[in-house]
Amino acid sequence: MYPRLFEFGWFTVYSYGLLLALAYLLGLKLALVRARHRGLDSTRVMDLGIWIIISALIGAKLMLLIVDWEYFSRNPRELISLAQSGGVFYGGLILALIVALWYMWRHRMNVWVVCDVFAPGIALGHVIGRVGCFLAGCCYGRPTDVPWAVRFTDPFAAANVGTPLHIDLHPTQLYEAGAELLILGLLLGTERMGRPFPGRTFWSYMFVYGVSRFIIEMYRGDPRGFVFGSSLSTSQFISVVLVPLSLIMLFVLSRRSPSPATEARVAA
Repeated sequence: MYPRLFEFGWFTVYSYGLLLALAYLLGLKLALVRARHRGLDSTRVMDLGIWIIISALIGAKLMLLIVDWEYFSRNPRELISLAQSGGVFYGGLILALIVALWYMWRHRMNVWVVCDVFAPGIALGHVIGRVGCFLAGCCYGRPTDVPWAVRFTDPFAAANVGTPLHIDLHPTQLYEAGAELLILGLLLGTERMGRPFPGRTFWSYMFVYGVSRFIIEMYRGDPRGFVFGSSLSTSQFISVVLVPLSLIMLFVLSRRSPSPATEARVAA
């Protein structure tokens, strides 16, 4: 693990921050390429992408604040650590969706066509972001004796995000990065199969990610909040809501007759 990649005197390059920036840039780049291929207004899509990035950053940190409210309320000085953390992915996803829907409604963009454009970019960005988590030592797994267990040793990670040191742990960061990589391949590989319809790629991503996240959460060892005193983590609870919602949306949207003219463009 390398939570700090380079240090030049007072200036430090943190691995997570660098990879998070790379995740957003490459995810947006993929979305722009897909938008041009579909004849969409790339300038409008770029503006939307910037709104998504900003809202995702804010939403992820707000969700972390909510999940760990008891800790932050007892230690208000630790609120500054929110600026250093990546936050909770689902929080960023939820706020980004709300802002994106508002932006698309305001500019009369075709919601599901644009969501389909962005879905693989979200998956790509998440792959890179979870590698950043692994390097930083956050989002770590439970103790285990599996042959592929990892052991963190950097005291900075322990002090910064509470990473257990010198203990064999599930590499949950890599589990999720691998799952997202498979999801990315699945989305791109099946996009033209069968009878495509606007919204299929996006809601397929929501469904598969929700299932994978629920399972991976079982192996997480970091504190991340539980819902209503149950055994479900916050992310598992969101997955429980998201998975059936995705199936419902896939069914509803598949019943609509796809319009090639609608799929080919977004109203400027």
